Amino acid sequence: MVVTDAEVTLADVLSLKMAIQEPLAAGTQLVLRHRGSGAERRVMLGTPGRRAREASVAVSLGPLALLPGRWDAYLQQDGPRTRMQSVDPGFSLDRLDAYALGRRTMAYRAYRTRNGFLAIKIAEAAPVADVRAVWFREGRFEVTGLLAYTGLTDDDQHHTARLALRHSDAQVIVTATVQGVRFHAALSLCDVLAATPDSQGVWEPSLEIDGMDEPLALGASLDDVEGKRRRVHYPATRIDGVPIKPSFTADDQLRLEVGPGMSAA
Repeated sequence: MVVTDAEVTLADVLSLKMAIQEPLAAGTQLVLRHRGSGAERRVMLGTPGRRAREASVAVSLGPLALLPGRWDAYLQQDGPRTRMQSVDPGFSLDRLDAYALGRRTMAYRAYRTRNGFLAIKIAEAAPVADVRAVWFREGRFEVTGLLAYTGLTDDDQHHTARLALRHSDAQVIVTATVQGVRFHAALSLCDVLAATPDSQGVWEPSLEIDGMDEPLALGASLDDVEGKRRRVHYPATRIDGVPIKPSFTADDQLRLEVGPGMSAA
C-alpha cells in the first residue's frame, strides 16, 4: 500500500488516496502516533470489498483531539502495524493559502517525511501576516504577504491598516495597503534611524488592521521551509553607514536588525 495523494481539506478532514494490491480488510485501523509523547489515536478503516487497485479514505481530524506536534501514520490489519509510505510531498502553496483563509485555532497539514512516509503536522493557529517578499528599495523597507487565519475574505475590499515597527520605547508607523487578504507596506529607513539615537537594535514589525482586536505579527509559517533563520537570508543594506538587515527568529518571526553585530532572538 502506498499513499498517492494526501490532503487535509478545508473542513480538517484527512483525505487519502492509496494504491493497493488487496482491499482493506475488515477491522483495518489507521494509527496516528505522536512523536513527542507516544500518544496514539486509532480510526477504523477497513470494510470487506472486492479486489481493487485504489482506495480512498477520509478521516475527520477535529474529533480525535490531536496534540500539537508531528504524528506518524501507520496501517494495522492482521499482525503488526506498518508505517504508511507516501509518494505525495503534501505541499501545494495554493492549497495551503486557501486553507489559511479560514479563522482557525488549530492548523493541520499532511506531508511526506524525508524517508518517504506519511505524517501530519499540527500547530496552534492565530491570525498572522504571512510574509511572502521582503526587499530594500530607494532607502525604504518593503514587505508583502498574505493575511492568514483572520477569516477575512479574499476579495477586492480595502481595509484601513498600518505597519508598525517597534524597538524598546521607539516606534515608526506608516500606512499599509490591505486589499482582501493581501498586504503591502513600505517605510523609510531614515525614519527608523532617526528614532534610535544609538542606531542599533532589533525592530519588531506588526500589521494593525481596523476591525481586528490585536495587531498581526509578521512571520512566515505557511510554506514548507522550516528553520528560516538558518535557511532564508535577505540582502542587507546601509543607510548613512549603518547596516540594516531583515531576518527571521527561531520561531520564524520577521525582524529588522539595525546596527553591527545584531542578532534577533
